[in-house]
Amino acid sequence: MPMREGVSASVVAVPPGHWPSLLDFLAQRLPGVGRSDWAARLAQGLVLQEDGQSARADQACLPGQRFYYYRHVSDEPCLPMTATVLFEDERLLVADKPHFMPVTPSGPYVQQSLLVQLKRLTGLAELVPLHRIDRDTAGLVLLGKGPQERGAYHALFRDHAIRKTYHAVARHRPDLATPHRHSSRLEEDPAHFFRMREVPGEPNSETRITLLRAEGERALYQLEPVSGKRHQLRVHMLAMGIPIEGDPFYPRVLRGPDEPDPLGQPLQLLAHALEFTDPHTGQQRAWTSALQLKLQAP
Repeated sequence: MPMREGVSASVVAVPPGHWPSLLDFLAQRLPGVGRSDWAARLAQGLVLQEDGQSARADQACLPGQRFYYYRHVSDEPCLPMTATVLFEDERLLVADKPHFMPVTPSGPYVQQSLLVQLKRLTGLAELVPLHRIDRDTAGLVLLGKGPQERGAYHALFRDHAIRKTYHAVARHRPDLATPHRHSSRLEEDPAHFFRMREVPGEPNSETRITLLRAEGERALYQLEPVSGKRHQLRVHMLAMGIPIEGDPFYPRVLRGPDEPDPLGQPLQLLAHALEFTDPHTGQQRAWTSALQLKLQAP
């Protein structure tokens, strides 16, 4: 199905069962969108049949059928920052993502997400992120253009063959002028699904931490994740006694994942650099974010 305003179509297949109408099926199967919203989307032709024709709210809904729809959020919040394209060739696109922008559509953000913005800009319906960084984190994101080439790039991340360097601002620890390795076992926090925590057991995460420079009680650190667990850098810095400035989840939850963002107080974490050997050309690739974290009085 064609893109609409940078949004690729999602698909839902009808399982065995009985529904009086397509509207009844969608409202029951995908309750994250209210029944009245599904009715409005159907009326606007935003739900399609497999032949690309608009579906009707009252039409029959039979097992095995597939329907396509376009994700949309009413009253989507507007982010004041935009992403920047740093590099583009026939296979890759490298973007510099600002804080608070999700890489892919999530929560209240669709048109404001990095992927949809870049699809609108480039017209590339098959553009896809090759890795993810947190919405709260700014910096480099690598995207692939063609499905036939993605596997080799995904393998680089899976096999830890890409050097990823982050910058972070936290309290000054002079002893970290000598590079330090922190490893631990990370698992999801059962009390808060959106947080991770360290637990006893065999380590499944490792980060190299180095102090770059200090200004008074605050410092800029370089973080190199050896593994790629969710929130790894944030949890490891917390475990070192120097939680990253502006972190809404660590050491304590300041706001839930769906609460409004304090745009003036971003998490001081930046995906600063990416380096790897291109699996298709053998060329050495290296990019550095144009964004910076500032060591200034909070």
